[in-house]
Amino acid sequence: MRSSRFWTVIAFMVVTLALLVHRGDADNVPSSAPLSQMPTVIDGMVSQDLPLDDDVLAVLGKGDFLNRIYTVPPAAQRVSTKPSTAYPVSLFIGYFATQRTGQSIHSPQHCLPGAGWTFESSAYTGLNDVRGEHFNVGEYVINNGESRQFVIYWYQAHGRSIANEYKAKAYMLADAIRYNRTDGALVRVITPIVGTEQIADARDRAVRFTSQMAPHLSQFIPN
Repeated sequence: MRSSRFWTVIAFMVVTLALLVHRGDADNVPSSAPLSQMPTVIDGMVSQDLPLDDDVLAVLGKGDFLNRIYTVPPAAQRVSTKPSTAYPVSLFIGYFATQRTGQSIHSPQHCLPGAGWTFESSAYTGLNDVRGEHFNVGEYVINNGESRQFVIYWYQAHGRSIANEYKAKAYMLADAIRYNRTDGALVRVITPIVGTEQIADARDRAVRFTSQMAPHLSQFIPN
């Protein structure tokens, strides 16, 4: 029964998307700031932009992308009493102003295994930013050989946060019909699980960074 409902939803989404593409209406795209204007210092961590390779950009398609790593300055590391606070946090945001013409948000469930990462665990949960605004997010623990990382991700569109990619696509199709909008973004935060560090320590670091970063998103991803 569940399988039948799943394929019914998928079929509905495919038919709806085909109708939208065939109709060819221009999307209503609200104005937004480029992702390059995301603050370069968040929670005392300083950023460095990491350019995406041309082959990666070719796969991602036409959109606005931010790929950064945030680290604690050496001076702050020396006075910290918690070594785990010195570990880096990477931030990737991919924003698509339209998904009507074949452009679409790529799920971490597809991209990360393609880069050699294996999923140890996954869960849907929620977190609050520093303003108290709630976000529905997904969490992964991934590994590649001896390297392990903790991942927080979600899809952001029209003031809505969604952890499940199928729900995100369903909302996108509904909003395309109701509001003539298919814009949306993937937000992904990753931090390493270093040595004998506990997963909870890496999670706390990722959540702390995310709670400080999330209030800025509305400037770049329209509500």
